[in-house]
Amino acid sequence: MYQKNIVFLLRVALGWVFFYAGITKVLNPAWSAEAFLKGAKTFSDFYMSLTNYMPTINFVNKWSLTLLGISLILGIFVRLSSVLGAALMVLYYLPALNFPMASTNYYLVDYHIIFILVLLYFASVKAGRINGMEKDITDGIYKKYPKLKDYLG
Repeated sequence: MYQKNIVFLLRVALGWVFFYAGITKVLNPAWSAEAFLKGAKTFSDFYMSLTNYMPTINFVNKWSLTLLGISLILGIFVRLSSVLGAALMVLYYLPALNFPMASTNYYLVDYHIIFILVLLYFASVKAGRINGMEKDITDGIYKKYPKLKDYLG
């Protein structure tokens, strides 16, 4: 029981981190990821090419963080959102990487790597079913479409 409570608290806490990061961007019409993309140290050509799609990039970034946070807090579709969130964190990690420094204060491993590992852990242990709404909301869906259980939760 103790381990389940820790998973629940970790899921909600990380959910809050993502929700807050996303909702503050959603509520700020002046926010843009353009400076971050232009400052990429690794794969700079790739990240610079993304600046051609700033309205889409900004929309996806803001709402991905917000929805990931909601998913983790409520415990809904945690497996899917955790895997997608881990992919998003890889996209955040790479431009800041100035090998071997992950940033000015970190050698290879920074908080993005920790977030990736925790999200992948959530996906592997079905964290949405631990004090979350996953079971209540999705059991009906899984009865009709059982293969979705492998992807969603």
